[in-house]
Amino acid sequence: MIMERKRTDCPALPPGWKKEEVIRKSGLSAGKSDVYYYSPTGKKFRSKPQLSRYLGNSVDLGCFDFRTGKMMPGKMQKNKHRLRSDQLSLSKGKPDLNTALPIRQTASIFKQPVTKVVNHPNNKVKTDPQRATEQPRQLFWERRLKGLRSSDVSEEALRMMDLPKGLQSMGPDSTDETLLSAIASALHMSSAPITGQTSSAAEKNPSIWLNTSQPLCKAFTVTDDDIREQELKVHQARRSLEDALMADSLARASESTREMEGRAA
Repeated sequence: MIMERKRTDCPALPPGWKKEEVIRKSGLSAGKSDVYYYSPTGKKFRSKPQLSRYLGNSVDLGCFDFRTGKMMPGKMQKNKHRLRSDQLSLSKGKPDLNTALPIRQTASIFKQPVTKVVNHPNNKVKTDPQRATEQPRQLFWERRLKGLRSSDVSEEALRMMDLPKGLQSMGPDSTDETLLSAIASALHMSSAPITGQTSSAAEKNPSIWLNTSQPLCKAFTVTDDDIREQELKVHQARRSLEDALMADSLARASESTREMEGRAA
């Protein structure tokens, strides 16, 4: 980086003190400058606090401007006025949070980019890199599952499962059938555990307190007894499947034997 150095005398400081201004000629910070001070012995100072600690009480640097190297009495008056106003505000004490007017606190006053997620192929969407990996979730999307029933290969509707007593649906137009479909979708689409709506305020106003990553059901806890009961059901289902496969295998073997005997005769 190319720099230009200008060193001059500083009349505001004791004799022998030098002020150096380093101007940057290249790079992203071209045109900016840094100011340093050198004592008569050649010691370098980069800030006003360092300079004040070194000089001590020999020089009053209260109105000394580090950038220009001059004494500015107006700056001293402004600092005193600011200090007086700060002390006055502290003496009044903190405001009552119950009666104070609400203050809007935002991350930025500038316009924030918005990503519009659509499925139409002809639409042109300007994506936001920060939100490219996370798409907005629709509130009460489970309502789209209302009235849907699973069917087998013969298009006959399957019998619905009975939900445990600990699973209770919540939200608008939410039934046990919709809740079952929502839980199945959540287990299939996400690897996160299913806990339900953990906030108790979701029952009062689900539009505000709804956790879109969880199905519309009250918070529940899976106990060890529930796990053992489910393991028993899985074991029984596997036993029934094993018996069915064994019976099918024996039937196929018996049929093959009869065919071979018929050909031999």
